[in-house]
Amino acid sequence: METVTARLLLLASLWGLYALLHSVLAALPAKRYISSHYPALMPWYRLGFNILAVILLLPPLYLTWLWQGPPLWQWSGPLFWLANGLALLAVAGFFWTLRFYSGAEFLGLSQARRKEKSITDQEHFNLSPLHRYVRHPWYALGLVIIWTRDMDMMFLTTALVMTIYFVVGSRLEERKLESYHGEVYREYRKHVPGLFPRPWRHLSKEQEQALLEMSKAQQAGKQTRT
Repeated sequence: METVTARLLLLASLWGLYALLHSVLAALPAKRYISSHYPALMPWYRLGFNILAVILLLPPLYLTWLWQGPPLWQWSGPLFWLANGLALLAVAGFFWTLRFYSGAEFLGLSQARRKEKSITDQEHFNLSPLHRYVRHPWYALGLVIIWTRDMDMMFLTTALVMTIYFVVGSRLEERKLESYHGEVYREYRKHVPGLFPRPWRHLSKEQEQALLEMSKAQQAGKQTRT
């Protein structure tokens, strides 16, 4: 029992450390520090951030798999098909939304190629179809994938810590997005929920178009001032 408790604590600590480092490195203060003290590294910041995120993900994932224990619950019968069907839809939704973004920009390849030293994201305000229903579709889809799996104590620990991180991380992300997009993002937040879709609260096609036009006007104003 003591071994199991120690493993649970270690696993939760590793996930917590991952979430902390990921949030700190994604935040503007970290980017400002690198931009100020090591400007030559800025074009590679996004690419390095993504590589480090993958590397740091491996130890807690491996321990979650290595320390598997007796199941707390397993989906069976119709629930098996429902749970796995939802998970497959979530994976498909993730890849579908990738079509609406620049993969090279997301990975950091474009920034390295352009030798971009700005600390802000270079993509303009952009909305995939899922963004009309939830502000953070990747986090929402991730929660679907996590909570449709069979659970043992180790995976439940992983699920709980990652859920907390998605909730907290999405709010930290919102601060950054608001600093990038200003009034456009504040208006967007009024219409669309953060992580959990609500059928009665979503962005209409007309509202989406109005926000995109507002973003273009805001961007043009910035360029005029500079």
